[in-house]
Amino acid sequence: MRQRTVLVTGGAGFIGSHLVDLLLSEGDRVVVLDSMPTGRTRNLTQAIGHPNFRLVQGSVLDEVVVDELMHECDLVVHLGAAVGVRLIMEQPLKTFTTNIRGSQTVIAAAHRYRRKIMIASTSEIYGKNSRGPLAEDADRVLGSPSMARWAYSTAKAVDETLANAYHRERGLPTIVVRFFNVTGPRQSPHHGMVIPRFVRQALRGEPLTVYGDGSQIRCFTHVLDAVTALATLLDTESAVGETFNVGNPEETSIRELAERIIRLTASTSELTLVPYDAAFSSGFEDMERRVPDISKIRAFTGWEPIRRLDDILRDTIAEVRAELRAELQPA
Repeated sequence: MRQRTVLVTGGAGFIGSHLVDLLLSEGDRVVVLDSMPTGRTRNLTQAIGHPNFRLVQGSVLDEVVVDELMHECDLVVHLGAAVGVRLIMEQPLKTFTTNIRGSQTVIAAAHRYRRKIMIASTSEIYGKNSRGPLAEDADRVLGSPSMARWAYSTAKAVDETLANAYHRERGLPTIVVRFFNVTGPRQSPHHGMVIPRFVRQALRGEPLTVYGDGSQIRCFTHVLDAVTALATLLDTESAVGETFNVGNPEETSIRELAERIIRLTASTSELTLVPYDAAFSSGFEDMERRVPDISKIRAFTGWEPIRRLDDILRDTIAEVRAELRAELQPA
């Protein structure tokens, strides 16, 4: 068994906690840095108490803490970020500055100690480009900078630019991954995460609130497939200096997604269409279709998703059912 020490920023979050579990199972030592804005200690139930695990509650904006932890570790996976459509719309300044300054701090520390770094990016990079499937070199199509909707995409583009510049100019070993709608167990329904929100509404018999007309096409990736992709890329030397889509090309409309959840939960819920302006703010822009081209990661590593949308929904429904039962238990 290998003995690396991996720093995972945002490791108490949804994706991060699953990656922590996988790395520990493969023999790595793992240090998590998380300020807990969206992360939850309960996400780390499997990890807490493991002899190779340590949790540090702190921020990626804290240069001293980041420097100390980077010195201790062999490589870093930078997942710490402000995420979620609702958070982006409600607090664009915080989202923008946190994501850029946090990445600057972590990348600079990785460079000081010559640590390999994986930077988590997003399919939001592609903006309104609805031609698909989208390859890593596809054009970015964004709306006006005055629209808060694009602050997250812009911040992540800066993160990618920083990573690429450090790699090309200073030889820092970097890998950039762009997630396409990763979902599954442990994902919070807050901040606009659609599947856990729909599942909770269906199990409570509430209307499923579909933004827009529901015709927008998305692809959803099981979190266990996603973290397997990350671990595989970390072990692939040829991946250094490259950018990879991590997603599942299986397409569904948001309306079809809601109807499928109602079916799988045997819910009596109905659909309610909510205009974007009512859900967010005037002038909100969305994309019609977002589908990943994953031929690059498949060529480099052989990875491809093995779980389908129904697997994601069944796992999420089972978890939410258990959570709702627990909420009904007396204290």
